[in-house]
Amino acid sequence: MDYSVQEAYTGLRSNEMKQSLTYVYMLLITSMALWGGTWVAGRVLAQSIHPMPAAFLRFFVASSVLVFMCWRAEGRMPKIKRNQILPLMFLGLTGVFSYSYFFFNGLQTIAAGRAALIVACIPVCISVISAIFYKEKFGPVRVIGALISLVGVSVVIADGNPLALLSGGVGRGDIMILGCVVSWTAYSLGGRAVMKTVSPLTAVSWSSIFGTIMLLPAALADGLIGDIGSARAIDWGCIVYLGALATALAYFWYYQAISVIGASRSGIFINTVPVFAVILGFLILGEPIHLSLIAGGLMVVTGVYLTNRS
Repeated sequence: MDYSVQEAYTGLRSNEMKQSLTYVYMLLITSMALWGGTWVAGRVLAQSIHPMPAAFLRFFVASSVLVFMCWRAEGRMPKIKRNQILPLMFLGLTGVFSYSYFFFNGLQTIAAGRAALIVACIPVCISVISAIFYKEKFGPVRVIGALISLVGVSVVIADGNPLALLSGGVGRGDIMILGCVVSWTAYSLGGRAVMKTVSPLTAVSWSSIFGTIMLLPAALADGLIGDIGSARAIDWGCIVYLGALATALAYFWYYQAISVIGASRSGIFINTVPVFAVILGFLILGEPIHLSLIAGGLMVVTGVYLTNRS
């Protein structure tokens, strides 16, 4: 190939890669903005509908939208092999069932902005686990970043007094939201392995379906029928938002990003969720923004940056 032609080809490929990455980053930011809104919508919903019925309705809507997306994309629901069933069920268990349980139970007693800031340590957890199991580099700077982030989380949870953690200062809501951290870390890293054999849309769709099935018995036991009958218009609006936008689309976009740039680099964007959540919680719910929330949030963001920077 002529040098000038090869140079032009290389430049073209470079531009294509930059455009592709820009597109991925745009999808991630949009997903994070939608997830920031989930803490507000979830907070509203948790005040009138029991946790498990709310979770089931969210993912029933999400599964319906995802099935529609699959039919539009492939003309049918993508088939899965027998050896893919258990990994996809694991994603449904972690990213749908357990995450939803902790999410809605936590939001019954904890402010949306506070909850979102606790969840901001997810990228650090993803990076640490990736370093252990996937041999990703985790040098001194990333270790320091992880520690700063964890201290920031303790500042948020303990309202500026981390020593309160040692004297019973952590509420049930805080523990529930920390459960979200564990669940989503497992979901992200499990998705990394699953998407070696299936597409992002297939992974999200089947995990949502499996998770919805898992949620049904718990939802029925928690008063699903009665909650459907007494749900307000605003509740249905929150369910549609949570299911169609913040789950079906945002989960799909998040897994698309993981398939392109990996779990750690995608996970770093989660630190923008608290920003959206705190602002929306203040504007819509009138939640106060305390100094400890700002200080702890800055520490979390700083730690996440140090942990995930190149």
